[in-house]
Amino acid sequence: MERILVIGCSGQIGSELTLALRKIYGDENVFATDIKQAPADILDSGPFHILDVLDYNNLLHFVVRFKITQVYNLAAVLSGNAEKIPQQAWEINMKALMNTLELGRDSDAKKLFWPSSIAVFGPTTPRFSTPQLTVMEPNTVYGISKLAGERWGEYYFRRYGVDFRSLRYPGLISYKTEAGGGTTDYAVEIYYEAIRNKQYKCFLSEDTALPMMFMDDAIQATIKLMETDASKLSLRSSYNVGGMSFTPKEVAAAIQKHIPDFQISYEPDFRQAIADSWPASIDDSVARNDWGLKDKFDLSSMTKVMLTEIEKKLA
Repeated sequence: MERILVIGCSGQIGSELTLALRKIYGDENVFATDIKQAPADILDSGPFHILDVLDYNNLLHFVVRFKITQVYNLAAVLSGNAEKIPQQAWEINMKALMNTLELGRDSDAKKLFWPSSIAVFGPTTPRFSTPQLTVMEPNTVYGISKLAGERWGEYYFRRYGVDFRSLRYPGLISYKTEAGGGTTDYAVEIYYEAIRNKQYKCFLSEDTALPMMFMDDAIQATIKLMETDASKLSLRSSYNVGGMSFTPKEVAAAIQKHIPDFQISYEPDFRQAIADSWPASIDDSVARNDWGLKDKFDLSSMTKVMLTEIEKKLA
């Protein structure tokens, strides 16, 4: 029986991934951890512990004590916040990864999922249909840490046999948790503000196209990758995941079909330069061929779900 540790269960990905894993592996076999209190549905459905991924001795003790076999390490300082505290963000992001990679050497937790990002690309990368293998010269702290992390993950797989697996997530959109300091967070904030105030001031320009993915699709892709037989994986760095690409103007138009009097204005800030260095669309054909990546949602269907569920939540 797999026994799974989720690090960062209170974040945007972790809060939904934890519950999805519990449905598959059983509530008692998925250990949710974070440095802050978890959401109620996680607390009510299975074990939760306060655990700091940066404290390796306690982390190793936890993994051995509960006989953990798989780790999902979701701890990170995201792109926008990382630019404000570059050295601290680098230390947190890299130490969190290295500690979980070391678990693969020191314990039975050999299988590790760690999220990478489209931030690994940079201004010299082809912007449209960005290939799996291409020029990667990130110019943000977050992107630099993710690119370094990919290389470390592949190294630990080749050198020590750690079963490292990763996805280069695009912007992730969810109604369950609000934005948390990322450059693509406008695509979450805009739906909340559409319902709260029927207006939104966007920190990116109207024609900034970025790859995005609805959280339901991201969770399914993550689990599908982790459940795929190792022999089918041609990559041990990180797989491109494309999702859908759209601009703030296009999101606003999709919202206006449901809320006609919604208004959007634009006031680009420092995150515009970050967005301009990232791809506008992603070629994820390697993931589709290797392990069957599939998407269910487009902008229209996602918008309908986002508005319906946020309205319920805020009510």
